Amino acid sequence: MTRYSAEILWQRGEHSFLDNRYSRAHRWRFDGGLEVPASSSPHVVPLPWSDAGGVDPEEAFVASLSSCHMLWFLALAAKQGFEVDRYADQAQGSMARNAEGRMAMTEVLLRPRVSFASARQPSTEQLHALHQLAHEECFIANSVKSEVRCEPILV
Repeated sequence: MTRYSAEILWQRGEHSFLDNRYSRAHRWRFDGGLEVPASSSPHVVPLPWSDAGGVDPEEAFVASLSSCHMLWFLALAAKQGFEVDRYADQAQGSMARNAEGRMAMTEVLLRPRVSFASARQPSTEQLHALHQLAHEECFIANSVKSEVRCEPILV
């Protein structure tokens, strides 16, 4: 079993706490040394108690799914001899009530746009098959209850 970790740091500082008027800004630290400003989403906790400049958990969830899908796609494309020049995704997540009536990320839509070197282009069928296999292999997509869909943008 492989373990992954992140350190989450929050301090109250001079803010009031018991009246629920405290900053939700915090830091994420990762094992490679990267530190990321984070916060609750301003859609969940209004400003000024959220920091719109920080990454919120919902954004990180969407980015995690998109990143995992991309990494698998790149590996699979290389294995099949398709040279990828560029990969961009405008991923989006939707928050709504789930079947249990709780707020949840109920859907994530990946919309990758992939450009290949002109030497060998995958057919539309091959491109969809690469994305489907990447989705099936993605550790993060295999770990969530949310529906994760992929609708590639064909170049």
